[in-house]
Amino acid sequence: MTDAERRLWFLLRARQLNGHKFRRQHPVGSFVLDFACLEQKLAVEVDGGQHADSEQDQRRTAWLEAQGWRVIRFWNNDVLSNPEGVAARLVEALKS
Repeated sequence: MTDAERRLWFLLRARQLNGHKFRRQHPVGSFVLDFACLEQKLAVEVDGGQHADSEQDQRRTAWLEAQGWRVIRFWNNDVLSNPEGVAARLVEALKS
């Protein structure tokens, strides 16, 4: 895991976000999600600069959404510099 993924995992593990269980490196189809909340079908991706405007990521997101998943993406920098804000966005996403 990257530093940002480790930081986010620290916030997600052990049902710390309103009791929701997350898995890391969870396979779905031919993809491996950084983090997944199976009960909410929420995929959480943590991306570095190489993912900017990535057509592959767009295709991946479209496929996941067609399978009923919601996808939320965070930049590494956001996770590292504002973990509380990232956690707050995830809590909101888990309410929907």
